[in-house]
Amino acid sequence: MSCYNTEDFIKKCGVFGLDLSKEKLDMFMDYYELLTEWNSFMNLTAITDFEEVVVKHFVDSLAVCQADVFRDALNHTEKREVSLIDIGTGAGFPGIPLKIIFPDLKVVLLDSLKKRVKFLDTVAEKLQMKNINAIHGRAEDFARDQLYREQFDFSVSRAVANLSTLTELCIPFVKRGGYFISYKSEKVKEELSAGKKAIEILGGKMEDQLEYNLPDTDIKRSLLLVKKEKSTPKKYPRKAGTPAKEPLS
Repeated sequence: MSCYNTEDFIKKCGVFGLDLSKEKLDMFMDYYELLTEWNSFMNLTAITDFEEVVVKHFVDSLAVCQADVFRDALNHTEKREVSLIDIGTGAGFPGIPLKIIFPDLKVVLLDSLKKRVKFLDTVAEKLQMKNINAIHGRAEDFARDQLYREQFDFSVSRAVANLSTLTELCIPFVKRGGYFISYKSEKVKEELSAGKKAIEILGGKMEDQLEYNLPDTDIKRSLLLVKKEKSTPKKYPRKAGTPAKEPLS
C-alpha cells in the first residue's frame, strides 16, 4: 500500500467531510487492485492510474455526500435501513465507494453486461460486503418488476446518457419521498430544459443542483437532486431501448 499516495486520497475525502479509517482505506486499495487486474482482460475503465482513479472514480463517486438529503439519511438517529440502486454502474461507480463509506447502506448495482456483474460480485466478496447485490439486465425491465419498482430511497447514476433518458431509467425505482441523483458534467445546462419536463412526467421535481470542482483539480461537476413526489405512471419506463432513442421532452 505504501507505493500509493494514500495520504492525498484521505485529504481529498476530507473536502467532503469524510474520514477514511484504515479499514475503509484498505477496502479501497483492494478495490483498486481488483479493478486494474480485471481491466487487463476486460474493458472496465479507461482510467487506471492510481491518482486518476482516486479523483475521477472514488472521490467523484463520494461527491454525493455534499448533498444534505443524502448525508442526513445516512446519519439518521433512528435505526432505519436506507436503500440505493446504482443504474448502469459499470465497474461499480458510485455504488461501491458509497457502500465502503456507509457499510449499513443497502445497495443494488444494476448493469447490462454480465461480465461486469461478475466483476462486481468478486469485489463484494473480496471486500466482505453484506447487503449488496449486483444484478444483470436492463433498467427498463427491472423497473417494471415489483421487487424493484419504487422500492429505493435513492437511485443514482454516473452513466453517460442525456438527462431525459436517465430520468426515465432511474425515477421509476425511487419510492415517494426518495431521490434520483444524477452525476453530471458542467455541460448539464444543455440538458436541463428537456430533462425537467421528463422529470415532471415521471413524478419528480427538480429540488437542487450542486456545482463543484473535484478536489485539487479544475474538473467541474454537477449533482442534480430530483425528489420523487408522485408515483411514476405505469406506462413508464417504455420498452428497452426506447428511452435512449426517443427521450421524453
